[in-house]
Amino acid sequence: MSFNVAVSDQACGAEISGIDLTRELLESQISDIRDLWLEHHVLSFPNQLLDDDALERFTLCFGSFGDDPFIAPIPGRKNIIAVKREADEKVPIFADNWHTDWSFQETPPAGTCLFGKVIPNQGGDTLFANQHLALEKMPSSLRKKLEGKNAIHSALIPYSPGGGYGDKDREMGRSMDIRASHEAFSKQLHPIIKEHPETKREGIYGTIGYTIGIDGMDNQDAKKLLMELSAWQCQEEFIYRHKWKKDMLIMWDNRSVLHRATGGYEGQERLLHRTTIAAYEE
Repeated sequence: MSFNVAVSDQACGAEISGIDLTRELLESQISDIRDLWLEHHVLSFPNQLLDDDALERFTLCFGSFGDDPFIAPIPGRKNIIAVKREADEKVPIFADNWHTDWSFQETPPAGTCLFGKVIPNQGGDTLFANQHLALEKMPSSLRKKLEGKNAIHSALIPYSPGGGYGDKDREMGRSMDIRASHEAFSKQLHPIIKEHPETKREGIYGTIGYTIGIDGMDNQDAKKLLMELSAWQCQEEFIYRHKWKKDMLIMWDNRSVLHRATGGYEGQERLLHRTTIAAYEE
């Protein structure tokens, strides 16, 4: 390899150094990064002076752009979202519940790239939960309850007009340009235990939040099972805690991990630019 790899001592994650992502990558470098991404699920690249062109170019090394609903892109771009929070902002932290990006879509994105432009001097960690590991260590009694079942995914809880990021949230002055709509009421089915399309490794896909039920189950029974699953899949032993630095890029595999934002940087600005990588096509 033409760069250095430092593997995390946590449940997943690796840091890549000794590579300049402002330059066009060689095919061999792209292949090596993809292999590491599939193995470690979350990769970080510190000290990268990326502009938006370079961020888009890097994203396209791993697939086409994913479809990002409900959040407007930054001016002049179609595929970059600003994940931001002003220093004086009082609304709840964005994306602080466990999820995998856009699982309510028929074909959710394979991956997400996030670049730190303005990073607070404390707090703001991103947590990742390894869902292959969570399935491997799952009690057989719980796995038997989940096998063969399809979860009902929807964006209605966060992104419908009456949802968490709906009309009331917008009135409270959130700086992110979130555009809730009735499209959030759409539903999609995905297997709860799902095979990764590239590695063929089984893992848990999704969690309660974007998952609002289980196909063919009574609502109360489904909610009880989803709560049991949620309590299992995000335990500390399955988690990697990512600590941000300015000019750091991370990419993660939505098919392998859940993630959530954390706070702890009250009174400070935070700004990241985000792209998504469309689903893998054979």
